[in-house]
Amino acid sequence: MTMTHRKPRYLLCVRNEGYEASLERRKVYRGLPNSKAEGHGLVRVIDESGEDYLYPADFFVAIDLPKEAAPVFAAAQS
Repeated sequence: MTMTHRKPRYLLCVRNEGYEASLERRKVYRGLPNSKAEGHGLVRVIDESGEDYLYPADFFVAIDLPKEAAPVFAAAQS
């Protein structure tokens, strides 16, 4: 299976029950593509540890960043 290049996905955390140390409400996180996880209602997110983990999809709302803000978020996540 080949991975296609996709635009980075950014997610706003709206819930964090049970994951207070890993996720901050009202913070924007970078989401990583994972179609298998999404099929189970989960999203892969780079969390406060700097590592990527699966979380319930309903903890997040996908957002579109303004074009000018995208480089700033991309630099912070690398």
